[in-house]
Amino acid sequence: MVSTPTRPSRRKPAVRQHSSGTSTAKRSSPAAPAAVEAGPRTEGKGALGAFARMWRFLEGSDRQTSGSSYYMILGATLALTAIGLMMVLSASSVESIANAASTVEPTDEGAIVFDFFFKQSMYAVLGVALMLGLSRLGPRVFKFLAWPGLGVAIVLLVLVLLIGENINGNQNWIRIGNQSLQPSEPAKLALALWCATVLERKRGLIRDWKHALVPVAPLGGVILLLVMLGGDLGTAIILGMIMGAALFFAGAPIKMFTIAGLVGIAGAFGAILLNSTRSTRIEAWLRLNCDSASDPCFQSNQGLFALASGGWWGVGIGQSRQKWNWIPEAHNDFIFAIIGEEFGLIGTLVVIALFGILAVATLRVARRYTDPFVRILMGSILVWLIGQAFVNIGMVTGVLPVIGVPLPFISYGGSALTFTLAAVGVLLAFARRMPPAAQGTASSADPVSAKTK
Repeated sequence: MVSTPTRPSRRKPAVRQHSSGTSTAKRSSPAAPAAVEAGPRTEGKGALGAFARMWRFLEGSDRQTSGSSYYMILGATLALTAIGLMMVLSASSVESIANAASTVEPTDEGAIVFDFFFKQSMYAVLGVALMLGLSRLGPRVFKFLAWPGLGVAIVLLVLVLLIGENINGNQNWIRIGNQSLQPSEPAKLALALWCATVLERKRGLIRDWKHALVPVAPLGGVILLLVMLGGDLGTAIILGMIMGAALFFAGAPIKMFTIAGLVGIAGAFGAILLNSTRSTRIEAWLRLNCDSASDPCFQSNQGLFALASGGWWGVGIGQSRQKWNWIPEAHNDFIFAIIGEEFGLIGTLVVIALFGILAVATLRVARRYTDPFVRILMGSILVWLIGQAFVNIGMVTGVLPVIGVPLPFISYGGSALTFTLAAVGVLLAFARRMPPAAQGTASSADPVSAKTK
């Protein structure tokens, strides 16, 4: 770019001295981009060259995408779902047998052992079908679904408070026959769609904090309040992360996040003080009440024992000892501990790597788009999935307190699995139509091309 103004002064003497100068001058203009393409060939030796060729294969050229991001998102999602089904079967079988033994009526032992697995498989099939269906839609349809989706989410959350089922102190489920629905899960996707739609329309005013907060904060706050009234602080935190991510990717002022963070911390602290169960979990995280008779540290301690006993390679699939009623709800929030015990450190790193692949591929797709709606929506879904995985893994490893957040794709839960896969369907919809990169963005994506420039 710097040499462009000086080219005419160098070409004029060439035309006068050589008869072939005219053709050379004509070729020099279209060959300018090719000079950048020639750079990697001269430096394409050794590890740096191999990395550059691999990256170019995955990323595609400026004019045409390789399509690898679509298959990376799809492959990582299906792999995590398959691991989840396998681990639900392994972690829930013992508890299912114990529940069957406590019943008076005779039951089919085989059906009981696979009960959780069959239910999770059914929701996995439903979720994959919904994922593939949403992957065929476009931004116009998603924008159309934003307001109706938010309205349905609010209605369902109100119904939870009126006719919902209370489980372990949280009123977050609606019983429909022999199945249950957790409305806070579709509310996550509805909130992401709605925030992206509203903030995309206000993109010219987003630097003004008033326009950034209204109507996102009031209506989004209604969903958070309804979830909090049901007693689910963990899900409320994830919903707050989705709202924060939407504002961040929309370009809201950074200082606003500092104030919102302080308000959120104060609100969470107040929610903890007003609820004895939450305050007990915080004290257990700080190791202040582990010697009490109820032993609030029992679940977290057993999770750490499971991770420690797995070693490098684990004790083998299905061979976990901690799932024998040592870890409460081993197939749910603490399923990552069972993965660590049965597959060892290597197994846990594989799960983390799959989430990393999902994150990298999503970011690669989002950076190709200039449409703010796509970027805001993909960023919100990414923070939802990766942030929730981080919270769950941090909870199991003792980095964070136990707040009851499931591991996406893996923990048992039909509503969570179905709508998590639906959210991936939205990512796939944009990955299928990934446009060529802008000139500056594409060149910066290639480390070798950037070096030649």
